[in-house]
Amino acid sequence: MSTSLGRFQDDFMQALFAPTEDATFEMSSLVCQPGFSVYRNTVMKGCIDALQANYPSVTRLVGEEWMRGAAAIYARLHQPQDSRLFYYGERFADFLARFEPAAELPYLPDVARLDRFWSESHAAHDEAPLNVAVLSGLAPEVLAGTVLHPHASARWAWFASGPIYTIWRRNRESVEDDSEIEWRSEGALLVRAQETVEWMALDASGCAFLDACRSGWPLAEAATAAIAAQESTDIAPLLARLLEAGAFSHASVANETQ
Repeated sequence: MSTSLGRFQDDFMQALFAPTEDATFEMSSLVCQPGFSVYRNTVMKGCIDALQANYPSVTRLVGEEWMRGAAAIYARLHQPQDSRLFYYGERFADFLARFEPAAELPYLPDVARLDRFWSESHAAHDEAPLNVAVLSGLAPEVLAGTVLHPHASARWAWFASGPIYTIWRRNRESVEDDSEIEWRSEGALLVRAQETVEWMALDASGCAFLDACRSGWPLAEAATAAIAAQESTDIAPLLARLLEAGAFSHASVANETQ
């Protein structure tokens, strides 16, 4: 790409999202044309529609009008980097964390992170989940040194600030539930081990265990990390639950090349 073409493309993108008066000299004659306004509005609407579609739990919490207003501001600050708008909004959660009108809803950025997790899990490349039989025949000392590798679609987080998973799930599933939510820390795991994204609550030990696995720690060390996060943890049922959810794709010995 020539420098002049690259500069034109940058100026054109700026003209699409910035106020007309901020257009560069080279773009000034273009932005005044009626057709450009139509195109600009179409592009902006596409960005707003994409954000609303990609963040359904956030939209249900704040309402369509609020969401579309926030999305318009976000779109002016962060233009799409991929023509596939399903991927648009990577930084929306961070944007909400700094967005003053969202300050009265301190849980909103984390709800947005779970919406983003769903998109990432859905778009992850296909992998077969780990077959439990691979582990069942291992000697205890071999099992202790085995590394479990998280599935490509697995996304998880521990939210110390409150019941983010419950808030997200009720809105993601459009659950009509007016019962009071107990305000406590929660974690969540989303994974697409088969055809659809599934989600489940995950305690601090489960999140710590998966963090350790992602870092390449062997099973014995991952178990230690889980117990450190929550002393009452029973590793066997925790591991069984994660395996059943399809949270892992394969296993290897700690010193093996992955």
